[in-house]
Amino acid sequence: MYTGPLCNFCDAAKRLLSRNNLKYEEIDISSKDDLRDEMIKKSNGKRTIPQIFFDDYHVGGYVELRALEKEDKLKDLLK
Repeated sequence: MYTGPLCNFCDAAKRLLSRNNLKYEEIDISSKDDLRDEMIKKSNGKRTIPQIFFDDYHVGGYVELRALEKEDKLKDLLK
């Protein structure tokens, strides 16, 4: 998951993943300039954070992650 500082949606995504007992790797795009470029490339031009991936599958941001949880599709996606 690509994140940044002072990001409420990033914090919400981390809480959502944690309450579903899902481990995640956090990549803070503010730590290196090339990480933002990497995120934009992997997410097909999306510039907002967070950008969430399960392996190579691009979920999107927090809103898309939350929708997967509400529809009970989150854990199915990870099987």
